[in-house]
Amino acid sequence: MKSISRRKFMTTGLAATAGLAGLAAADHVAHRYGLIPPDHGGIYGPGETLTYAAQRLLTRHSLAREFPRSMISKSPFANETAPPNDAFKRLQAGGFSDWRLSVDGMVARPASLSLPDLRSLPVRSQITEVACEEGWSYIAEWIGTPLIEVLNAVGILPQARYVAYFSIDSNWWDSIDMGDALHPQTFLTWGMNDGDLPVSFGGPLRMRVPRQLGYKSVKYITHLTATDTLKKFGKGLGSVEPEGGYAWYAGI
Repeated sequence: MKSISRRKFMTTGLAATAGLAGLAAADHVAHRYGLIPPDHGGIYGPGETLTYAAQRLLTRHSLAREFPRSMISKSPFANETAPPNDAFKRLQAGGFSDWRLSVDGMVARPASLSLPDLRSLPVRSQITEVACEEGWSYIAEWIGTPLIEVLNAVGILPQARYVAYFSIDSNWWDSIDMGDALHPQTFLTWGMNDGDLPVSFGGPLRMRVPRQLGYKSVKYITHLTATDTLKKFGKGLGSVEPEGGYAWYAGI
C-alpha cells in the first residue's frame, strides 16, 4: 500500500468535510423551502435532493429551448411501443372518439374530458427536443393544450403540490411538481408536426414535459390526479422510474 503524506491526508479530509458540509447546507435549504423530492431516501437521496432543490431555486421560470421549423427532425425516433392493451386497441378502432381524460383529486370540479373538449381549450405549439436518458434525441413540433389550462378549468386547489398522471397502461405513470405542472411549456399533447399525434409517439394524448428528460413525457394519458402527497401512489417515490433506478426529477 502506498503511504499517504500528512498534507495529502489533510487535504483529502478537508475536501470530504467540505463536501459533507455542502450537502448538509443544501439539505437545510431544501427543507427550508420545502424542496424535498419524493425519492429523497436511500444512498442517493442527498444527491437527488441537492439536484432538485438547486434547479428549482435557480431555474424556476426557465424555458426549454425552442427551435426553428428548419430544425425539426426528418426521421424522429419514436421509441415505439406496441398498443398497450386491449382497451387501447378498442379505442383506437373507434378513432379514439371515446377516449377520455379523467381529472380528479384536489380540484373543485372533477371532470372527464374528451379530445374535442381538450381542443376547445386554448391551444399552443412548441418546437422542442425530446432528450432520452439512453442518449438519443429528436426535435419535433408539439401541439396541444397547456396543462395549466386544464387545471384552471377544473379549479385546482391551492394545497395541491403535485400532479400525478397515468397511462392507459396501469403500470405506467409519473408525476411532476406544481412548478412544472403550471409551466407554460408543459402540454397535454395531441398533435405533432401539423398532424395528429401518431400512436407510436404516444397518441392520442401524451404528457409533454420539455424541461425534463424524455421518460417524464408519458404516452397514452387517461388520468390526472392533483395531490398534496405522492406517498399513496406506487411505492411512494413519485413514479415508477425511481423504482427502476432512475431519478424522479430529471431536469435538463
